[in-house]
Amino acid sequence: MSDDALVIFTPSGKRGRVAKGTPVLAAARALGVDLDSVCGGRGICSKCQIAPGYGEFPKHGVTVGADALSPINAVEERYDRIRGLKEGRRLGCQACVMGDVVIDVPAESQVHKQVIRKSATERVMEMDPATRPLYVEVAEPSMHEPSGDLERLAAALESQWQIKGLQADLAVMARLQPVLRKGNWQVTAAVQEAGDGTAPRLVALFPGYREAPLYGLAIDLGSTTIAGHLVALDDGRVLASSGLMNPQIRFGEDLMSRVSYAMMNPGGAAEMTTAVRGALATLAEALATEAGIDAAAVVEAVIVCNPVMHHLLLGLDPVELGQAPFALATGHALNLAAAEIGLTPIAAGARAYLLPLIAGHVGADCAAVALSEAPETREDLSLIVDVGTNAEILLGNSTRVLACSSPTGPAFEGAQISSGQRAAPGAIERIEIDPVTKEPRFRIIGNAHWSDDPDFGTPTITGICGSGIIEAVAEMRLAGIVDPSGLIGSAEQVGTARCVPMGRTHEYVIHDASAEGGPRITVTQGDIRAIQLAKSALYAGARLLMDEMGVDKVDRVVLAGAFGAHISPKHAMVLGMIPDVPLAAVTSAGNAAGTGARMALCSVAARRGIEAQVRRIIKIETAIEPRFQEHFVAANAIPHATDPFPELTAVVTLPEVNFNAGGSGDGGGRRRRRG
Repeated sequence: MSDDALVIFTPSGKRGRVAKGTPVLAAARALGVDLDSVCGGRGICSKCQIAPGYGEFPKHGVTVGADALSPINAVEERYDRIRGLKEGRRLGCQACVMGDVVIDVPAESQVHKQVIRKSATERVMEMDPATRPLYVEVAEPSMHEPSGDLERLAAALESQWQIKGLQADLAVMARLQPVLRKGNWQVTAAVQEAGDGTAPRLVALFPGYREAPLYGLAIDLGSTTIAGHLVALDDGRVLASSGLMNPQIRFGEDLMSRVSYAMMNPGGAAEMTTAVRGALATLAEALATEAGIDAAAVVEAVIVCNPVMHHLLLGLDPVELGQAPFALATGHALNLAAAEIGLTPIAAGARAYLLPLIAGHVGADCAAVALSEAPETREDLSLIVDVGTNAEILLGNSTRVLACSSPTGPAFEGAQISSGQRAAPGAIERIEIDPVTKEPRFRIIGNAHWSDDPDFGTPTITGICGSGIIEAVAEMRLAGIVDPSGLIGSAEQVGTARCVPMGRTHEYVIHDASAEGGPRITVTQGDIRAIQLAKSALYAGARLLMDEMGVDKVDRVVLAGAFGAHISPKHAMVLGMIPDVPLAAVTSAGNAAGTGARMALCSVAARRGIEAQVRRIIKIETAIEPRFQEHFVAANAIPHATDPFPELTAVVTLPEVNFNAGGSGDGGGRRRRRG
């Protein structure tokens, strides 16, 4: 029997073998996993809480037995008795590894909390909300008129506001009578008129005249990050924005991994549904607290998400989305009770609107981007790329709009990268490499200074995030450290001791603090390959749409999404992520999906408009298009093997190196203009 065990940490993906009996906290520290602890492992602070997973994990190739961790000990029992542990949680300083195990590190247990970059983009909203407050005076009950309170409220709304056929859920009716009497039969009714032919619905009731506005939630439910905005429904202003990691990550970092988990684990889809609904409830409560409002005044939510997230949120089986023809259970826009999908902290009768899906792999988040950016209203040809774990791409103008999705995977998020991490304080997010000396300078999240600036100080540097790894690979190509095939040269070929052997390949050292017990941050050959695969999928999807449109160039490129908002257009073109266009024609739309969600929250007309537009968008399925594979293979080169790049060469000079052919690879010391 082996004396060590395999430990896999999510969401970081870091893994390694440790001696049996090793505390989880010690294993995390040994493997460079971001697990907090304040009390020094005495079981007092609870900062090191972890959530072990049990059962089959085909993605990781392990089966986790019930005895994978040591039994709950007296310290944990005492802490649970006095302060309470969430169900399924253990203290990492007390639980010891006894067998192969998969351990999730919750966001609150991470030292370097993720920076949620899906902030609200400034946009003037056209206000036509589905739910509005209506002050009414209701007739008091009488022995001579044996009607119910709801019926008299409905009659008052009809006579005073011409609202006919009012409906109410049981949860609202349960609160109706106390509120009517508290308000002395004068109340403010929050009534939703969805504009879709359904009856008006009472979603909340407040005693007396309510001066404060009603509120709504605009939620972008991503596969990695869930971002939400609390919006006032009187003028569309954003009162609070917040986000959290999608807890489904522990079931799989990408969408197909989660579909596979549902396929291979009975009840797996239900587990993921429970997890994401709990996260939505947590987010709603956090937003209300941040804004300092009563959550009962939040009467609506609009949610945008990809098809797999959509089905898992609704409790629908996602298995069909994992195999051709990628059939949706439903793609229509939905208007349902918010409580049905776990949004319980808000008004009891609150409604949730889900934008329509475009196709099996192109979701409501892409529809929201289309609503926000409206390419159909422009004469110039726009390529709109929502960069994420699963990239969704729009190409169109006033003639027609095409859409596709491309499986980029989690590399752009910093996952599957040797020194990668989520965007958090301490992560390298910008980097430049001198083409002559091959020396790097970088910036980290949370520090405005470059590393060669005396004011940079001695901060904690923890890893490299998605935007940082994009720039690192592109800069390595520009400096002649990497050849067009993606191969890292040796120290002799490149001319820098920062290129060191790693097995049969080489790695480039960006930062090495290992002598002081700090991290050693490198770009390995495996990292280059992971980025090549991700960027090739993205580029191939864009080229496929351009083929369908019959064009070789686009007029403008819009980078959307949390990640897209933070990558450098120049480095994206050097890497070959996007087609070549003038740098001035590359813009960022920020969290366009979140903006589209806010637009739908604030306007019934926007909802009807995007429902109609989705029916007009032409979906191209990358999985069955033979040219996708051709473009993908060609795009493995950096920037790409077949397409000319006159726009790119106007900005940079790419060194001609070929380490496979034994070239000098000195990068020529060629200068290029920095964007």
